Amino acid sequence: MKQIIYFLLSVILFSCGNNKKETPKPTQEIPQRSVAKQHVRLINVNSDFEKEIANWQELKSVNTFLKKFNKVSPNEALSNALELRDLVKSLKDSVKPTIFDVPSFEARVNVLQNETLRLADLTLIPAITSEEVNLQVDKTIAAFSSVNSKINTILSKKRFEDAIDIEIDYIGIDSTKMDSVSKKSINLIKKEELLKKKRLPVKSKLFKPKKI
Repeated sequence: MKQIIYFLLSVILFSCGNNKKETPKPTQEIPQRSVAKQHVRLINVNSDFEKEIANWQELKSVNTFLKKFNKVSPNEALSNALELRDLVKSLKDSVKPTIFDVPSFEARVNVLQNETLRLADLTLIPAITSEEVNLQVDKTIAAFSSVNSKINTILSKKRFEDAIDIEIDYIGIDSTKMDSVSKKSINLIKKEELLKKKRLPVKSKLFKPKKI
C-alpha cells in the first residue's frame, strides 16, 4: 500500500515540475505611446528667401519648435502640443509682411491653427491611441509645410515680377503702383513695336546724276 502511495506522489510531483518548466516567462513590452516615430518631412522656406522673412520672429519660432516633431513618440508629442498651439496662435496674430496679407495665405494659417488645436485636444483624452496621435502630428506638420510652400510661391512670383525690365520714361507712370498684369501688357507692346521696326523696308537712296 505504501508503495502505491509513494508512486502516486512521485507522479504528481513530476507533473507539477513539467508544468512549471512549460510556463513562459513574461516579456517586458515597451508601451506603444513611448515609441518614437519618424513623421512626414517638413517643407521649409527656400534659403534664397530667408532674408525676406528674417524679421518675422513668430514664423521662425513655429518652424524651430515644430522640428522637435520630426521624430517623436506620441507621449512627447502630447507633452509639447500646448506650447505648439500657443506659438501658432502668436503667428496668426502677428504683424506679417504686407506681401503675405492675402486671403490664400490666411487660409493656410487658419488650417495650421485648427490642426494644432486638434493635437492639443488629444491631451484631454486618456484612452487616446498612439496611432491617433501620430496621425494628428503628421497632419500638423503637413499644414505648416503648406504655409511654407505658399511663402515660397508668393516670393517666387515677386522675384519674377521684379526681374521684368521696364523703362519708366516709356510708360510715364510710377512703376511701384503697377500690378503684374500691367507690366506684362507693357512688355508685350514693346515687343510688338520692335518687331514692326524690323519689318519696315529700308529706304533706298535717291539716284543723283553726276555733274558734268
